[in-house]
Amino acid sequence: MNKYYTSEKNVQIILAILKAHGIRKVIASPGTQNMSLVVSMQNDSYFEMYSSVDERSAAYLACGLASESGEPVVISCTGATASRNYLSGLTEAYYRKLPVLAITSTPDISKVGHHIAQIIDRSSPPIDALKFSITLPIIKNDDDFWDCEIKVNKAILELTRNGGGPVHINLPTTSSRDFGTKELPKTRIIQRIKHFNKFPEMPKEKVAIFVGSHTEMTQKLTEAIDRFCASNNAVAFCDHTSSYKGKYRVLYALAASQNSSNISSNRPDLLIHIGEISGDYYSLKIAGKQVWRVSEDGEIRDTFRKLTHIFEMPEDLFFENYINSNSEKSTDYLDTCKNHLKTLYNKLPELPFSNFWIASKLAQQIPDGSTIHFGILNSLRSWNFFELPNSVTSSSNVGGFGIDGNVSAIVGASLMNKNKLYFGIIGDLSFFYDMNVLGNRHVSKNLRILLVNNGIGTEFRHYNHVASQHRESANEFIAAAGHFGNKSKTLVKHYAQDLGFEYLSASTKEEFEKIYQRFLYPEITDKPMLFEVFTNSEDESKALEKIMNIEADVKGKAKNMAKQVLGAKGVNTIKKVLGG
Repeated sequence: MNKYYTSEKNVQIILAILKAHGIRKVIASPGTQNMSLVVSMQNDSYFEMYSSVDERSAAYLACGLASESGEPVVISCTGATASRNYLSGLTEAYYRKLPVLAITSTPDISKVGHHIAQIIDRSSPPIDALKFSITLPIIKNDDDFWDCEIKVNKAILELTRNGGGPVHINLPTTSSRDFGTKELPKTRIIQRIKHFNKFPEMPKEKVAIFVGSHTEMTQKLTEAIDRFCASNNAVAFCDHTSSYKGKYRVLYALAASQNSSNISSNRPDLLIHIGEISGDYYSLKIAGKQVWRVSEDGEIRDTFRKLTHIFEMPEDLFFENYINSNSEKSTDYLDTCKNHLKTLYNKLPELPFSNFWIASKLAQQIPDGSTIHFGILNSLRSWNFFELPNSVTSSSNVGGFGIDGNVSAIVGASLMNKNKLYFGIIGDLSFFYDMNVLGNRHVSKNLRILLVNNGIGTEFRHYNHVASQHRESANEFIAAAGHFGNKSKTLVKHYAQDLGFEYLSASTKEEFEKIYQRFLYPEITDKPMLFEVFTNSEDESKALEKIMNIEADVKGKAKNMAKQVLGAKGVNTIKKVLGG
């Protein structure tokens, strides 16, 4: 019989992360369901093991051992009511903040509630018996492995967080009889750092910041980020929800979106993640070898699946700690990123009439000091390719990421300062979903809505969307075409005018060029404005495809030109010589 580790991956992950965190004390109770875990521990001399038939006693033994040693203690039991007997001891641990880790083994939780012997529901433990409780997956693929790895890290870190206390891992098992695994898998260990802990050393490699959606950034934080970047030759990758407008801001979506571009030269070795959810899907590819997250909430947010440290502290405190006033100042990284973007903007092709074209036309002309709110998803994406004036603040409903309140959000923002202009860029489905707010009696003349009406959920008709394979049939139910007047030229006009709005409209580039300056008039006018622009989903998709293939188009044109000059035979000869 092999005396190694179980073949069950979730158990292997637990063991690897326990060892990485220096947790070795275990009190095991007898049973079948926890055999994979217990036998694996028994076969590894690292673990210091004790036996207790009575689970109630085991939990109290763990309290005494944890209190005396100052170390976390693991308790392991089988299915049925075994875990119920832990509750009194875990309650003691809760009120004394003792780091007891209860690992309760169980068959697959899909069996809960079906009158199967020894299966009980552990999903709702008493509120004062555990600080934290999770159920691990049975691992079938890479996503399950990641999920398990993160959950075990969370559980172990909670043992000592904010004073410490008991934590529960519900461990589904397949009761494998295979104990032939000689080595535990490589697992990612996540550390939580607080302001009073020793900070890890900043890597000497390439460093960048990724700023997700962020509340209005203070001058103090902006300056701290600027000094950090100057000290570490770093950059801050942003989108229009990031709030950072400092010297090292890089709006990177255009570069990150290129289908044929290799961004590895601009990818950092260490990415520092601040802020919340980002709608810039393209730039999420920028993460390098590891990610450090900085947030006062201290929660594990593994957006890039490369998190190694979570710094539970104010962001400015983190950045100030890593500013080296004696370091040689360099902007090489910033210059490289900006030069790449400049090259792409210089090659930007003529776009069809679309949200993207509108963004390219208006972004730099939004009046200074204004606020602009982008609807999700297509409006935010379209405008993320083009930079705004530095004095313009911007945001989007990327928290819940729904289309249902985009108009209300900008109306709500506009109530804050009646002497400031507030712009909203909204798609038609989102507009009609939330149009009732325009009738609110608090709407003021400082509000301006740009409605991009293509008569459909154009997101689902983009050439690279998964629904595009269904072509025209996607219109009926996936993209919800034909609703709300089906691009009526009078429906919104009458509605807006009857509510006291000044109404503008355009259906072509020529019409747009004649009228858009009125929409951008920098002073507050007598009425709020609604500018309805009619586009179509085919042009929206073509515009996105052109934007995402700037470098591919350039290479293609160069190749065709070479063929015209040298002929196909000549081009092939050169490729052979160059090894291409």
